Amino acid sequence: MGSVEVDPFDTTRWSTTGWQSRSVQRLIDAGNAAYCARCDELIKFRAKVKAYQVICNVYVRGRWDRVEHFHPDCYQQAGSPYGEPSP
Repeated sequence: MGSVEVDPFDTTRWSTTGWQSRSVQRLIDAGNAAYCARCDELIKFRAKVKAYQVICNVYVRGRWDRVEHFHPDCYQQAGSPYGEPSP
């Protein structure tokens, strides 16, 4: 298996001040142990329900700082702090 090539000149996620926070929407995986950053409740996997979560990479002063997880409704109620989630 080959490694993934990263283009050092790809500026799609880079601004003049550095990397910027972003969000994605993903299915909740079995064994998920993340808590929602807004309501502080566990984001639960359910076998028969196709449920989603919003995962955000948070950058502070252009450097990666942390990952935050949200229920989709909580993310919207918080005003989508890291932009519209990518599918």
